[in-house]
Amino acid sequence: MSSRYLREDLTFSQANIQVLEEADVGGKKHLYLKGICIEGDKKNANERIYPRHEIIKAVETINEQIRNGNSVLGEVDHPDDLKINLDRVCHTVEGMWMDGTAGCGKLKILPTPMGELIKTLLTSGVKLGVSSRGSGNVDDRTGHVSDFEIVTVDIVAQPSAPNAYPKAIYEGMMNMKHGHKLLDIAKDARGDKKVEKYLKEEVMRLIKDLKINKGE
Repeated sequence: MSSRYLREDLTFSQANIQVLEEADVGGKKHLYLKGICIEGDKKNANERIYPRHEIIKAVETINEQIRNGNSVLGEVDHPDDLKINLDRVCHTVEGMWMDGTAGCGKLKILPTPMGELIKTLLTSGVKLGVSSRGSGNVDDRTGHVSDFEIVTVDIVAQPSAPNAYPKAIYEGMMNMKHGHKLLDIAKDARGDKKVEKYLKEEVMRLIKDLKINKGE
């Protein structure tokens, strides 16, 4: 049985996501997402079942990486492989833990261009979901997953709102008259309230143009 690429999406409400703003020891504020990253012991939308003990092992592996000083980077949307694309990184996984049969996590939004866009969407009320990305073996008869490993957790759009993908924002910017300039502004938005306000206004204008749904 060969290992497969495994991706599981959860909506904002399914993941019980909390959007938090917390200050570090130096008083600098950061934005976080906290919630369920993968559900266990029940058949999901992809007809797969992740036993609780498999999720426990995967969560511990992620935490060991973090304890060893390795950054677990996550992206906007999810690619079709396990590679991390640095130009699309928007957060780090700060830690994971078990809550019953579910694997939960805390994601820290980074001051990268895509991180600034995610921050703008979240603070504007757009509901984003999460997607675990990893590998494992799947029993085609029962759907049970074994030898499961989580590579990262990505931030994605609501499955019920396919046009709400952050990717659409990114591509929309690229097609705007001053889109490249706006992405450069996103790089420099870190903590500058005037720049953040301008970025938010431009992104919200783009959201309106794309008719993106803020739905639950």
